[in-house]
Amino acid sequence: MFTTLAMLLSLSGAAAVTPAASSTQVDVALVLAVDMSGSMDIEEARVQRLGYVDALRHAEFINAVTAGLNGRIAMSYFEWAGSVNETSLVEWHLIDDAGDAAAFAERIAARPVYTRRGTSISNAIAFASKLIATNPYDATRRVIDVSGDGPNNIGPPVDPIRDSAVDDGIIINGLAIVIRPSASAGSLDRYYADCVIGGPGSFVLPVRRSEDFAAAIRQKLVMEVSRKRPARQVITVQTAPRTDCLIGEKLRPGFLDRVYPELDR
Repeated sequence: MFTTLAMLLSLSGAAAVTPAASSTQVDVALVLAVDMSGSMDIEEARVQRLGYVDALRHAEFINAVTAGLNGRIAMSYFEWAGSVNETSLVEWHLIDDAGDAAAFAERIAARPVYTRRGTSISNAIAFASKLIATNPYDATRRVIDVSGDGPNNIGPPVDPIRDSAVDDGIIINGLAIVIRPSASAGSLDRYYADCVIGGPGSFVLPVRRSEDFAAAIRQKLVMEVSRKRPARQVITVQTAPRTDCLIGEKLRPGFLDRVYPELDR
């Protein structure tokens, strides 16, 4: 519910929010929350950024946008690591043709590419939820699109932040970057399925090779706009999680004792 989400947002360092007044109708309000943590080298970060820019310019994405009931969507974008990089934020853009999409892509491309320490999926979801709550459009669906290459390891635990966003009617999808998987953290795509994504029709799309970034990002955006399922494999949310959603925190020595003693059981 919105009150619970506002409380969790304040715990994550984001201000409590008040929903904006609705105006223009759109098929989806979509926030792109892109991981730029230090576990990715700078070349992978550039390839990921280029994947988003290229996907937004692609005819397949434009066709998905214009084929919707309203023929337009709203999008915003930011990058995150241990905290949200607010200088990377591209505010809400209304997109209903190729020109609008290209302008949005140019705003993203103009930002410098750099990585930062830590991985806080919870802070990313909290910040994205705030953006959605204050967006000026009347959206049929509200979606957070989270990419990441590791489990949450700093900030609030991820699953209660996820649950509150989903309770508020937000769908969360994931792009699990498993180019260099960590055996100690387990299967990242499974972690995303159990601990990160949520809402009706939510999914995880794994990326296993750098050269697959562009196609995977484009496919994910088309799915989120059109709700079409792809031919390639996706991992859907499970009713009973099998993954320890605190695995990332537990890989940091002493982290639970310092920050969440009540969770040290």
